[in-house]
Amino acid sequence: MTEITVGELLARCLQAEGIEMMFGIIDGAHIPFTVHAPKYGIRHVNCRHEEGAVHLAEGYSRTNGKPSVVIASPGPGGANMLAGISSAHAEGHPIIAIACTRRRLTTDPERGGAWQATNLVDMAKPITKYSGLVRQPERLPEMMRAAFRAALTGRPGPVFIAIPDEMLGMKIDDEKIPVYPSSQYRMTNMGAGDPAWIEQAAELLANAKRPFLHAGKGVLWADASKEFIELSDYLAAGMSTSMGARGAVPEDHPRYFFVFDMQASSLAKNEADVILVVGSRLGEYDGWGSHPAWGKPSEQKTIQIDVDANSIGLNRPVDVGILADAKSALKAILSKVKEKRQARTEMEDLPRYRELTQQTQMQGFQFLMAEPTRGLNPGQMVFNARTFFPRNAVTVLDGGNTTLWGVAFNQIFEPRSFLYSVKMGYLGTGVPFAIGAKLAAPERVVYCITGDGAVGFNIMEMETALRENAQIIVLVAVDDGWGMERSAHNFGGVPAEQQQGVNISGEMRYDLIAQGMGCYGEKVDSVGELPAALQRAVDSGKPALLHVTVDSVLNTDPPGYKQFRYVRTL
Repeated sequence: MTEITVGELLARCLQAEGIEMMFGIIDGAHIPFTVHAPKYGIRHVNCRHEEGAVHLAEGYSRTNGKPSVVIASPGPGGANMLAGISSAHAEGHPIIAIACTRRRLTTDPERGGAWQATNLVDMAKPITKYSGLVRQPERLPEMMRAAFRAALTGRPGPVFIAIPDEMLGMKIDDEKIPVYPSSQYRMTNMGAGDPAWIEQAAELLANAKRPFLHAGKGVLWADASKEFIELSDYLAAGMSTSMGARGAVPEDHPRYFFVFDMQASSLAKNEADVILVVGSRLGEYDGWGSHPAWGKPSEQKTIQIDVDANSIGLNRPVDVGILADAKSALKAILSKVKEKRQARTEMEDLPRYRELTQQTQMQGFQFLMAEPTRGLNPGQMVFNARTFFPRNAVTVLDGGNTTLWGVAFNQIFEPRSFLYSVKMGYLGTGVPFAIGAKLAAPERVVYCITGDGAVGFNIMEMETALRENAQIIVLVAVDDGWGMERSAHNFGGVPAEQQQGVNISGEMRYDLIAQGMGCYGEKVDSVGELPAALQRAVDSGKPALLHVTVDSVLNTDPPGYKQFRYVRTL
């Protein structure tokens, strides 16, 4: 008989799932686990806040497509983690959240007055796909399997496991508690789906005169961008992506319709005779898949591919629903389409659609060329950053109006190169998302464009970046206020002197805060200073933060703001 601690057993469970990195703040109860983690190839990243730790894990998962682990202490540590878990739940990120509870003698059930006794398991249930308390050491592997199965089956999402703190130090006979690899207890690839469905989809697409393809984040999770584009190219079909799936198609592809190119995109989608939706629920910022953003379902055929049966036909009725892995299904459809027709060389009416695209671009150009009276035009800040950084750089956006400028003037060219809290608009995710992305892909450049309000939430994680040698470049658009709230007041006709809760101290120096943590910091007050400042930030070899003064008046009217408000009313 070989005895190991339950903590070491937990490390074995995580190793079996390929976990190489975990995030969070270590509690004394974790020691029987954390001392063994390196032996099982698991690196711990010490963070400054448990919510920030979850956001780091989200950035890590989004960039490499793997699940991430976050650990937290009993009571307040676990409660802090729940805020981040709500982000992962909304965005569909497979986060394995593990928190200790205080000893069962006083907390299971809670006797009243117990220190740090919090019912985290029930609190986590509405924002996770699985939440459970391990009551017997022998059931730990089983419950970890249940957690990973839930996190990675169908639409990805977070799970929560609570472990009493005294349990991790208990000894157990490891020969009696086997740990299985993922292939032995859960489906790791759903395959291409029912051949009859594939045949129907291929028939519709092969005979379509105006096919159109739309990618959601499921295309990225399935690593199916190549297959998505190959099918589109063979059919000469138009393409679009959801906001979260930006990068699934290079945004300079000749048949790609950008998210802000609403006139051209809506017209192409309305005139399409067959729509193929892959890995998307067609949510609010996809216009719910409804007219006028899309054609009427009665007048065009819709094919939908998804790993989650609950997502098929959710917001738009379908003619063919394919429950399958996106990569496998797209390969199978293309193979069948090739049997039925020759490749098409031109998209119907593309020049007519591009006339509308040019009109949209000219409107955007007006935003970009507006002269600031103070600091930089926010669009120029974004445009210069995109021009400076390489094509395959990872872009992270955070904030309100700052994000709208970032979406408009920062093209994305490769998969897993764009991180933003799309469904939640969760402020404060930018810096930790960027750190997680850099840890997942250390060979890639990672830069974050954020607002001064948003950066304040988790700016202390810059010290985490320094300690973990994660060189990220953060551009903070400083307008000394909550920009989108100013816009809302202006839009509602509220005079500036009557606007409440929109200002932040103009004395703040975010570059000095970064310097105080040992990072590189610099203040930029004109567009001419920005390229050299970016170069100095890169050359520093450290995590860097640029305090970029932007014109507060220009910042209240970013491109896409009116469309943003319109979509929210649909």
